Amino acid sequence: MERRLAAILAADVVGYSRLVRADEDGTLASLKALRTELVEPRIAEHNGRVVKLMGDGMLAEFGSVTSAVQMATEAQRAIAEHNAALPADRRIMFRVGVNLGDVVIDGDDIHGDGVNLAARLEALAEPGGVCISAAVYEQVRDKLDLPFRDMGAQDLKNIDRPVQVWQWEAATASVTAEEARQPTFALPDKPSIAVLPLDNMSGEAGQDYFADGLTEDIITELSRFQTFFVIARHSSFVYKGRPVTVQQVGQELGVHYVVEGSVRRAGGTLRVTVQLIEAASGTHVWAERYDHEFAEIFDLQDEITRAIVAAIPGRLAKADLHRISRKRPENTSAYDYMLRGKMHHHRCTPEDNSEAVRLLDKAIELDPEFAEAHAWLSCTYGQALLAGFGDNKAELFALDVAAAERALALNDNIPDIQWIMCELSLMGGRPEQAEQHHEKAFVLNPNDPRIVAQRGELMTWLGRPEDGAEWARLAMRLDPYDAAGRAHLLGRALFVAHDYAGAIEAFKQVRKLRFGHHAEIAACHAYLGSDESAGLHAGEVLTLKPDFTVSGHVDGLPFKQPADRAHYRDGLLKAGLPA
Repeated sequence: MERRLAAILAADVVGYSRLVRADEDGTLASLKALRTELVEPRIAEHNGRVVKLMGDGMLAEFGSVTSAVQMATEAQRAIAEHNAALPADRRIMFRVGVNLGDVVIDGDDIHGDGVNLAARLEALAEPGGVCISAAVYEQVRDKLDLPFRDMGAQDLKNIDRPVQVWQWEAATASVTAEEARQPTFALPDKPSIAVLPLDNMSGEAGQDYFADGLTEDIITELSRFQTFFVIARHSSFVYKGRPVTVQQVGQELGVHYVVEGSVRRAGGTLRVTVQLIEAASGTHVWAERYDHEFAEIFDLQDEITRAIVAAIPGRLAKADLHRISRKRPENTSAYDYMLRGKMHHHRCTPEDNSEAVRLLDKAIELDPEFAEAHAWLSCTYGQALLAGFGDNKAELFALDVAAAERALALNDNIPDIQWIMCELSLMGGRPEQAEQHHEKAFVLNPNDPRIVAQRGELMTWLGRPEDGAEWARLAMRLDPYDAAGRAHLLGRALFVAHDYAGAIEAFKQVRKLRFGHHAEIAACHAYLGSDESAGLHAGEVLTLKPDFTVSGHVDGLPFKQPADRAHYRDGLLKAGLPA
């Protein structure tokens, strides 16, 4: 391969998608005129050449670093003067990056790290500005009378080391730069997300199909979560091959979060990296790396997709709650109140349960047809009923049923509603009804780790604990960050399957053992003949729930098989718990 040292210039239009949506023909005509009249003649004057045009982007090569920087700043000034006479919504502005680096020659095209770094610098530039690397700055600092601001060392995507960056900002561009940064769309009330095409880092263009296919699968599966607003594939793939920042994507697509990542194949191994980023701040919410053998590529694609899709919603919900907590109280919407209500519900204390009811009532007051708010209100009343948070159980049960029926009447095609109805049916001792709700939830979204975990719980109650254990393990693997929150489901399944030692090991992963967990552990030890350990956990049961009785506890559980119920009852009695 032929290589040479070159000055590389990368340029890209700011807010191109917004401009095209507003006036496609006018934007294309204006862009062509700017290139042919203001940009390309200056490239030629400074002994450069246009390597290629890429939609709204451009790559040019110069033999001199000084010429490249001169050309960039002169063109930006000329474009700013041209824009001054135009309405703000019709101004075409560029970001420009200039780098000095080694390039690989491929006919008339150029490749390599030098080109990649120029593209990353361009993405950092302000609208109407130019960003240059330290190597470029050292060459021009004493030759050109241009003001450059030190931006410090920057971590750039797919660049192994921090890069010192300097930026030139045209004074005439500053007025329009803020306008260019305005969002194209209003941000939705619910968490919104765009999945950018995963970068193919394998060095083989033929591997693009895998990266693109994986991206499409992630978009499709995330779209099943109706609590999220997911940008469609057509809009996300506009950014394929373009060096954009997450802030730019967030502004142009009107989203809170961006997913980006890369795919790299080395021999028989495939590495996929994915990260979830808050668009406005650039804060990394979550990142993960997946390493797999390449042998069964399509099975591998399904496995990676499922792992990513299972992990993102949990991180997204936590990040969105943090985002909402920063809002001023008067800006809170029905969705925000619902999300806050869910948070208090999950804490499961009498005070939090009451606060959850208040917040969910507020959500319903703002939007009476908000089905999910009604569903979570039902779940919260059910929690109060089962945990003994209220004295009037008949009233709580009536409120529980009314809220659940209202949610179903409003929308029975939301997985959350069917999932919650399954939980409530199980709590109410109605396993057949729970199975019906769960099957619909599973059809609507088989990749939600909560629904996968629920499948394991349901299988155990129905008398298929071996299947229950496998589904519980799958849920824990799909969402390892919350594996401890589902370990009790695995422990219960193994106990019902008479694997007492395995069940005890599973319960060790539970963060906070409740009285029911201690009861199951006590029964495990009793069957193993560990009377002392059984007695210790039986004591914890009575400490946490002084009025505990074996009959009262076991009779309220939704075991479908009488033998499973008798097995649990006998284990609790063997542990010394009161009948």
